[in-house]
Amino acid sequence: MSPVRPKRIVLLMYLLPATVLFFTFAIFPVFTAIYYSLHDWSGGATMTFLGLDNYTRLFQDRIFREALVNNLTLAIAAVVFQVGTALVISSLICSKMLKFKKFHRFAMFMPVILAPVVVGFMWRIIYNQDHGLLNFFLTSIGLESWIRPWLDDINIVMTSVTVPIVWQWIGLYVVIFVTAMKNIPEEIFEAAELDGATGLRKALHVTYPMILDTTRIGVILAVSGCMRIFEHVFVLTGGGPGNATMVMAMYAYRTSFITWRIGYGSTISVGILFISLTLVLISNFIAGRMKKRYE
Repeated sequence: MSPVRPKRIVLLMYLLPATVLFFTFAIFPVFTAIYYSLHDWSGGATMTFLGLDNYTRLFQDRIFREALVNNLTLAIAAVVFQVGTALVISSLICSKMLKFKKFHRFAMFMPVILAPVVVGFMWRIIYNQDHGLLNFFLTSIGLESWIRPWLDDINIVMTSVTVPIVWQWIGLYVVIFVTAMKNIPEEIFEAAELDGATGLRKALHVTYPMILDTTRIGVILAVSGCMRIFEHVFVLTGGGPGNATMVMAMYAYRTSFITWRIGYGSTISVGILFISLTLVLISNFIAGRMKKRYE
C-alpha cells in the first residue's frame, strides 16, 4: 500500500509560519540594514542619501580594522583551541581507557548551557586584580611576579578575553565530534587494529579522516561564531582599554546606539555579514581540499 501524500496546499500551510518568521526576522532586517547603510541617518525624520560613501569610509576606518583583526584573532584561536582541543578530548572519551565517560561529557558541556553574559561576569571576577581567584591562586603558590591587571593591561587583555570564549564552547564541539565518532562502524577500527594501527596512529589515520565533514562543520561554526562575538567582550571590557578588545559587533553597537549614527552602524553590520560569509566560504573550501587528499 503506497503512503498517502499530503496535498500541496497542506504542505504550504505547514511551511508558511516558519517562512514568514524567517523572512521577518532574518531576511527583512538584512535588506533594511543595506538600505540604511546607504544613508546618513541618526534615527530622526531626516535621512540623507550617501550612496556608497559609508562603505568608502568603512575601508578607511582604523577602529573597524582593529576590530576586524581582533575578530580574526578570536576565530584563529577558536579553530585551533576549541576545535583542536575538542577533537583530542572526543578521542579520549571514545577510547576504552577513559573511565566515567558520562561525567566527562557532562562536565565538558556544562559551560555551553550558561549565558555568555554569565560567563563574562564569572571570568571578570576571576580576573579581578585585587580579589580575583586567578591572582589569589598565583599568590598562594608563590608566583606573585606573575600577577597582572588581566583586563587593564593592553598587552595581554585580548588573550584574557579569548580564554573565556574558547573555554565556554569547547563542550559543544566535544558533543558534535563524539557523536560523529560513535557513528563510525566498529569494523573499520577492528581492521585498523589488525593492521597495527593503535592509539595516536588510529586517531590520525582512521578516526579524524572519517569525521572530516563533521570537522568542517565545526570549523565553520567556530569562525562564524567569532565573527559575531559581543556579550563576552561587552561584559569583560566593553571593548577597552582603548580599543584593544574592540570587536566588530561591539563597534556596530556603539556606533548605532551610543553615538546614534545608525546609517554608518548599518554599514558596519553589512560589512560583518559579508566578511563572515567570505570567511565561511574560505573555510569550507580549505576543508573540502583537505578531504580530497584522503579520498
